[in-house]
Amino acid sequence: MATSTKSKAAAPTLHTNGSPTKNRGHSEDMSTADMITTAAEQALPRDEWVKINIGGTTFLTTKTTLCREKGSFLARLCQNDQDLPSVKDENGAYLIDRDPRYFPPILNYLRHGRLIIDSGLAEEGVLEEAEFYNLSSLVSLVKDKLTKKVFKDNSTSVYRVLHCQEGELTHTLATLTDGWKMSQLVNIGSQYSYSSDDQSEFLVIVSKEFDETPCSPSEPTNKQKTLQQHGLRGP
Repeated sequence: MATSTKSKAAAPTLHTNGSPTKNRGHSEDMSTADMITTAAEQALPRDEWVKINIGGTTFLTTKTTLCREKGSFLARLCQNDQDLPSVKDENGAYLIDRDPRYFPPILNYLRHGRLIIDSGLAEEGVLEEAEFYNLSSLVSLVKDKLTKKVFKDNSTSVYRVLHCQEGELTHTLATLTDGWKMSQLVNIGSQYSYSSDDQSEFLVIVSKEFDETPCSPSEPTNKQKTLQQHGLRGP
């Protein structure tokens, strides 16, 4: 007895979110970025990935990366700290009103622990963002880089570093004498800190230029010329 069989339609492949995908023959329609993102999302649990919208630019990273430095703004954000109100955009990305150009150095530092600043970005801008995100280790690293830059760019000057509190700052600058002048002021107490300290602390880098022009010898007198001539003739 012959039996009739019906061909079964192939079940559609599902994404991790349960939505069907295109057949394999159409995979070339996906952009390279989409395939990379899809592979990344499948490699880690979905709830591990975090989207952040920095000034209109979206960044994709992980909670592990953002929580690299405990107590930072970003760590508290992805841990849903109740004392840190947050808003998300229509795509579920955390909204942060900062300059997106300066976020890659912040994010890359959290990823691999190195400070890399592209040309066209100012160290002062990276320092401002590091202070905003409360990344104390990165703040120290950028300040050290800025200090070395000042010394390198002004090799014909002598430098001193003065430490003072906010209330002493005006007096410190007013009492500079003997050609000393302020070259740079570094606030070592972040304006984004939530501490209850009464005064901020500053490092005042002062410099004093010196003349590297070699002194020209004075014209010898007639007596000196006579002695020189006798010296050359010998006894």
